[in-house]
Amino acid sequence: MDCSTSPCSIADYHDRARAVLSPSVYEYLALGAGHSHVVAENTRAFSRLLLQWRCLRGVKNVDMTTSVLGHTICSPICVSPTAMHKVACTDGEKAMARACSRAGTLMTLSSWSTFSMEDVQAAGGIDSLRWLQMYMSPDRSFVQQFVRRAEHSGFKALVVTVDAPRAAVRYANMRNRFTLPTHLTLAHYTAASGNHLKEFGSSSFHNALAHINRTLRWTDILWLKTITHLPIVVKGVMSGDDAKEALRHGVDAIWVSNHGGRQLDGSPATIDVLAEVVQAVDGRVEVYVDGGVRSGTDVLKALALGARAVFVGRPPLWGLVCNGEDGAGDVLGILNHELEVALTLCGCSSVQSVPKSIVVPASRYRSVL
Repeated sequence: MDCSTSPCSIADYHDRARAVLSPSVYEYLALGAGHSHVVAENTRAFSRLLLQWRCLRGVKNVDMTTSVLGHTICSPICVSPTAMHKVACTDGEKAMARACSRAGTLMTLSSWSTFSMEDVQAAGGIDSLRWLQMYMSPDRSFVQQFVRRAEHSGFKALVVTVDAPRAAVRYANMRNRFTLPTHLTLAHYTAASGNHLKEFGSSSFHNALAHINRTLRWTDILWLKTITHLPIVVKGVMSGDDAKEALRHGVDAIWVSNHGGRQLDGSPATIDVLAEVVQAVDGRVEVYVDGGVRSGTDVLKALALGARAVFVGRPPLWGLVCNGEDGAGDVLGILNHELEVALTLCGCSSVQSVPKSIVVPASRYRSVL
């Protein structure tokens, strides 16, 4: 790749996207809750972990394939649900779906998509793997309709976000008075309820929150399991205790996430919580993680600490901003190349057999003088 004309790293894509976007849209995408301390901490926490180089291991080829909930994917690097892709490019979520299909990896579609789940499935191809993220509305008839559509459209799992029972305090959005362009809508809510939800951070945003159950409890997960044959992934688990509760209530997988730092400022970084959750789960279900992943070496650290798959949210969005489907695909390609190189240098021939011993705390090598 010619770095004089094309981005070569995730940081390159970030910088170019920032230059293209309006300040209000950029800050909506890039920043988080409160003063965005957790957004920074998610990324910074990876630098507190180092990779242990292993020599003379004879790794000629690396097997990058893995599986999630029984479905084979070409890489453990998957795409997180992020809202309103049309603010990044005209084809929005459809472009992201095509990029993930080309990469042979999993895309999780946000319920706050600017294209309907049916349109995204058609664009990405029914044979490609996609999950659907959802919030548990207090209106159970709405949930049942939403789930039926997901099943009929060919989604392979439901990802229930449990870390956002109410709107967070987001100072950047307040200052910028961020609003969606009037021609954009949240397609799922428009189709189901006639609510266009055009403005973020205004009264119509609070109308959107009417579909989020502020009294959500574990028993609601049990109810959801009774109305669908799809696997249930709980996204937003940030402690071993909650992981054990999830197991007791029959979830099929656990996703360690702090909503990309967009909900509770002052919470831990996800990579710092991952090992605790993995230990609590003890192999009974798959564990995934997102938050702050900006390189293939970050992915390798998460795999070593027990993640089955590692999800990225903002980086592929920067790709969409810069070059649509091709940009998002290139971002995934960069991350996968970095991961393959790091695996080789750490003596690992497969993403499915990464030993925990290759990750060490940076403090081990700090001078005591």
